[in-house]
Amino acid sequence: MLKNIIILVLASALAALLIPRRAEPPPPHPAVAAPLPVITPPPPVVTPPPPRFQALRALLGEARAKPALAGAAIGFCLIDSQGDSVMEDNAQTAFIPASSLKTLTTATALEVLGPDFRFTTTLKSTAPIEAGVIRGDLVIIGGGDPMLAMADLQAWADELKKLGLSMITGRVRADARIFPGSLYGDFWNWGDIGNGYGSGVCGLNLNHNRYTLAFRAGGSVGAPATLLGISVDVPDVDWSNEVTTGSKDSGDGVVIHGGEMTNVIHLRGTVPLGAEKFSVSGAAPDPARFATHCLTKMLAAQGIRIGKTKIDHAEPKRELLKHESPPLIDIVTSIHASSDNHETECVFRMLGVKAGKAPDVVIREHWKPRGLDFTGLRMEDGCGLARADFIRPLDLARLQFLAGKGPQGAAYKESLLTEGGLKWKGGAMSGVRTVTGFVTGKSGVEFCFAFMVNHYAAGKAVSELHQRMMDAMLDL
Repeated sequence: MLKNIIILVLASALAALLIPRRAEPPPPHPAVAAPLPVITPPPPVVTPPPPRFQALRALLGEARAKPALAGAAIGFCLIDSQGDSVMEDNAQTAFIPASSLKTLTTATALEVLGPDFRFTTTLKSTAPIEAGVIRGDLVIIGGGDPMLAMADLQAWADELKKLGLSMITGRVRADARIFPGSLYGDFWNWGDIGNGYGSGVCGLNLNHNRYTLAFRAGGSVGAPATLLGISVDVPDVDWSNEVTTGSKDSGDGVVIHGGEMTNVIHLRGTVPLGAEKFSVSGAAPDPARFATHCLTKMLAAQGIRIGKTKIDHAEPKRELLKHESPPLIDIVTSIHASSDNHETECVFRMLGVKAGKAPDVVIREHWKPRGLDFTGLRMEDGCGLARADFIRPLDLARLQFLAGKGPQGAAYKESLLTEGGLKWKGGAMSGVRTVTGFVTGKSGVEFCFAFMVNHYAAGKAVSELHQRMMDAMLDL
């Protein structure tokens, strides 16, 4: 039976091989494949700007097309009364702000230190006044006051005379440790730090740490200019005068090259032809020594003898006199009016002293809880003199909004320069022009703004654009 099964299986297999198979159709040729449908995307929806902002956009567009502004960086941001950014043009790119950066320092200080905050300078001695004599040192304890004036030290000298002081066996010295570190920002230029607007900052400052020089022009262009005199004695300094005479309309071309603790100050540049007494402002290289030197001379003029003996460096424990600065709101108003770098840096550094942190960290941390993260911000100082400072127009405009709505908003706005519907703070240095603040136009709506221009060569073109932008905002 097994034999029959095997024969049957073999027969079935043979039959399967002999049956023809149905042919399968070949795959379609690529040339005859059905074409894919062509889908044309709809045109993008472009929302035109509100009509009231079109003039601003047109101005910025025209400016970029001008050959005089070729290569310049231009940024603008406008924020409405609800805090919404309603117009941005390159607003999220960081720019060099110059003195517009001062508003970060002033707005923060008004909220952190308070408008009534005062800097304090104290006069102490290491020994009591006995029989008209201090057998020790007289020590000025600096509190970082940017407004301490010659008249304030003179008042001290007068008061000490009234107290019966006739002699100090030691010296007049200073304690300026409240502000540690260099007198200058690390990124301040060599051409800035000897001039009055770049005067250094320490714990003891007098007369903004400045002096005034007077020159008389020579008889012709290129002739040496004569140094006539100095407004106040700057101790232990030699003057190297290389100033010459420029053309009649050349203006102030004097550059003072000084430096921290230097004992040689170089005077270079030009004064205009025909000037009989041309004044320029310089920076004292050692502010603490400058202050003690001036007080020593005032005491001597009162008949108070100074022994100048180096007795010791005992800590002064006896408070004799105290001087307080004007309230912070007055200093902030002065900063906004004069754009004084020295005043701003004292306020900036005091923010750090009070918090025990770097001042720029204090500023960042203060505004972060209110949604301002300062993307791209770099603060190498508080005044904007450093060209390494950067901030976006968006953040600068938003700072104005938050400061204006903050607990010191009314005081902050009132401290700014006012011109019609504008409340503003500007900034300018070579190749940099900025302005920020508040504007209320014809609609009665208040906006916050920041307008920034960097890297230009044609100052006249930028000035014209600046004025037209301000006029356009006043039309809003």
